[in-house]
Amino acid sequence: MPQPLNYLKETASQTAGPYVHIGLIPAMAGFDIFEKNFSNVLVTPKTPGERITLEGKVIDGSGTPLRDVLLEIWQANAAGRYNHPADRSTGVVDEDFRGWGRAVSDFESGLVTFETIKPGPIVDKTGRKSAPHVNVWIVARGINIGLNTRLYFSDGEAANAVDPVLNLVEPAGRRKTLIATRSERAGKVVYSFTINLQGPAETVFFDI
Repeated sequence: MPQPLNYLKETASQTAGPYVHIGLIPAMAGFDIFEKNFSNVLVTPKTPGERITLEGKVIDGSGTPLRDVLLEIWQANAAGRYNHPADRSTGVVDEDFRGWGRAVSDFESGLVTFETIKPGPIVDKTGRKSAPHVNVWIVARGINIGLNTRLYFSDGEAANAVDPVLNLVEPAGRRKTLIATRSERAGKVVYSFTINLQGPAETVFFDI
């Protein structure tokens, strides 16, 4: 006779790796499996907004960049609206911007890049405003459950100062771990970030 469900033991967990890129972005490993491959390029020629490159690394507890980590990002468009029916913010949907991308780190340098646009501030129906930001999900070997964090922009000081989520993090401490730094290279706007998994400079992660 089968045992009642409350007597069953929890299934053991397993980390996502070391070959996470083969299962989730097989084209990066040289496998042509999917009819439409997921990409780190979120924009099309028709997408309105300021073109930017997000560029960063994920660092483990020993200070070493992970070379098999996968990041997914999810963001609003230039008008501050997500391309999802559940979004109830006041911005306008942009059909030429999916707002979602997936990338793995470079196998040599550990660098992860996305080509996207800078999101606009999000204003909900109550008038509450959130600073422009990008949501990030991280998976790699050694991580049992995917980690969630955000990237805010270093040139958005005024908007960051009133963001309701960012203000949950102490300003003199770890808030800086959520800020991507702006620079310009060869005429392109680049925002650089570092995600630290452990240690005194550990990035703020969110329980979602």
